[in-house]
Amino acid sequence: MSEQQRQSGRQGGQAERQGERHVVVVGAGMAGVQTAVALREQGFVGTVTLIGAEPHQPYDRPPLSKAVLLGKAEGSAFDIDFEALGIGLTLGREVAGVRPADHELDTADGPVAYDVLVLATGAEPIRLPGTEGVPGVHLLRTLDDAARLRPVLAEQHDIVVVGAGWIGAEFATAAREAGCAVTVVEAAGRPLAGALPEAVAAPMASWYADSGADLRTHARVEHVEPGAVVLADGTRLPAGAVVVGIGARPATAWLTGSGIELGAHREVVADDHLRASVPDVYAVGDCASFPSGRYGERLLVHHWDNALQGPRTVAANIIGDTPAVYDPVPYFWSEQFGRFVQYAGHHAPDDDLVWRGDPTGVAWSVCWLREGVLVAVLAVGRPRDLAQGRKLIESATRLDPALAADPSVPLKKAAL
Repeated sequence: MSEQQRQSGRQGGQAERQGERHVVVVGAGMAGVQTAVALREQGFVGTVTLIGAEPHQPYDRPPLSKAVLLGKAEGSAFDIDFEALGIGLTLGREVAGVRPADHELDTADGPVAYDVLVLATGAEPIRLPGTEGVPGVHLLRTLDDAARLRPVLAEQHDIVVVGAGWIGAEFATAAREAGCAVTVVEAAGRPLAGALPEAVAAPMASWYADSGADLRTHARVEHVEPGAVVLADGTRLPAGAVVVGIGARPATAWLTGSGIELGAHREVVADDHLRASVPDVYAVGDCASFPSGRYGERLLVHHWDNALQGPRTVAANIIGDTPAVYDPVPYFWSEQFGRFVQYAGHHAPDDDLVWRGDPTGVAWSVCWLREGVLVAVLAVGRPRDLAQGRKLIESATRLDPALAADPSVPLKKAAL
């Protein structure tokens, strides 16, 4: 038998085995959709079922805080022909639990059997305690959330945003663009306190005032009542609407008691192949953490690019005989107050900070070096720094700090 015949036989046997397998993906957001698509793109011929809790056609989330919220777009459905790809869609179905030993999911409509399960349920917003049932309090995570907020912006209500993180800043930007009076309250002393060090985040505080938004730091919410937010110091802020953006947590409550290992943040603990702790189960996107060899720690990344890149690794590991390792350079972006903010990599408090440009200006960036090696870069209005920095991080390149600090020198020219 020739080598070509043996190769053809192996491929035929693999296709036959795949044809007998049923992959069920729970979660119809970016990570779930891209997993299903990647399986087909990489040649999987078995059955693929995508289960989503929402009744809507699967959609992309970033436009919700921008075009959809402002009424510039009706929705953000993925331009994917699921039927043509042979991907079965089951929408509007909540999954209540999983029994790995039986290879079955529990749903209100009965059990669903699987051969391989992919967990892609994403994250859910953290609610402000005491606001359940209070009229006028909103979250911004789903298409329905955006639909409820559109008339609020159109009617130019006075709006209080709780939380000056990424989503709070993006919503405040949209609300100001719509002509609303906006007050942002943040318990910490600066915006993005959980994401960036004080020296980097502090200059961003002025962006709020420049846009006409009132940012109040060291401001804790005592309670919310119809028409007002009451702070811990007794201040009452008029609020035709309240938007809460104080973070998100992995949507994994339904996995309780399943035997699938969850981490400190209740995320699925995946290995470097994105496999969960039980056989035939993978986890990808916002609901899972993974060990990074690049950074020497476990990462939990709640950003769009992670939900786009991880599925390719999951599909390759479901299909192939040689495990593929997932160890990306994390990346995200944010559009706020007329600025395009990008970040690549992962930094630690002890990493060395190198500034490129004046942070009071419209364009600047920051590099983080670890023993001289570039590990992260934040770029505000300097996309070339981000693009070059991301490649330098991927190649673990050492930089000359003096050259890296000169914004007139292309970042790649600072490589040693």
